[in-house]
Amino acid sequence: MVADASETPVRWEAGALGRATNNVAELTALERLLAATDPAVPLEVRMDSQYAMKAVTTWLPGWKRNGWRTAAGKPVANQELVVRIDDLLQNRSVEFRYVPAHQADGDRLNDFADRAASQAATVQENAGSELGSPEPPPAPDRPAGGAAKRRSGAAKAPRPRGGSPARTIKAKFPGRCLCGRPYAAGEPIAKNDKGWGHPECAQAA
Repeated sequence: MVADASETPVRWEAGALGRATNNVAELTALERLLAATDPAVPLEVRMDSQYAMKAVTTWLPGWKRNGWRTAAGKPVANQELVVRIDDLLQNRSVEFRYVPAHQADGDRLNDFADRAASQAATVQENAGSELGSPEPPPAPDRPAGGAAKRRSGAAKAPRPRGGSPARTIKAKFPGRCLCGRPYAAGEPIAKNDKGWGHPECAQAA
C-alpha cells in the first residue's frame, strides 16, 4: 500500500499466496511495493514483521559475505526473495520503521494493510485500488494479548501431542482450513501440521 504525506492510502493491493508462510508473505509484499514505486522518490516503509525488516536491513550484509549462509552455516531461507529485494533497494532512499501489529491505537496504515491481507488470504483472490476493490472490511474485535499470524489470522497455540484432543482457540480473523473450507472470526480452530483449521481436521491430521 502507498500513502501520501497525510497518511491517506492512494494505492493498494493484496494478493492470495495460497499456503505461503507469513515470512514469505511479508517479503513478497515488500518486493512488490519496491517494484511498484519510483526509485527516485524517498520512501518510509512501515512493517510489523521483525523478520522481514531485519532480513533486509540487519542480516543481509552478513549473508552476502558468507555466501548466503547464516551465522550457523545454514542456507538462508527465502534467499531468492531477499536477493530480489536487495536489487530493488540499490541506489534509492528507503527508511524502514517497525510498527507493532494488532494494537488498539496502532498505526492505521498498517491496520489497513493487515485487513487487506487477511481478506485476500480468506477469499484467495487478488484485490486492490486499481482493480476497483472497496476498502477492506474492519477487523473483528480482538482480545488483548497473544501473537497473531497475519496471513492465516489465528493466534499461536501449542501443538496437540499424541492422541489427545487438539487444543482449540477462537479465530481472531477469518481464514481457510487445510480441508479447503473457510472458518469465520470467532469460530473455534485448532493447530494442525500445516497451520490452523477446524478442530476435526486437526484431529484427522
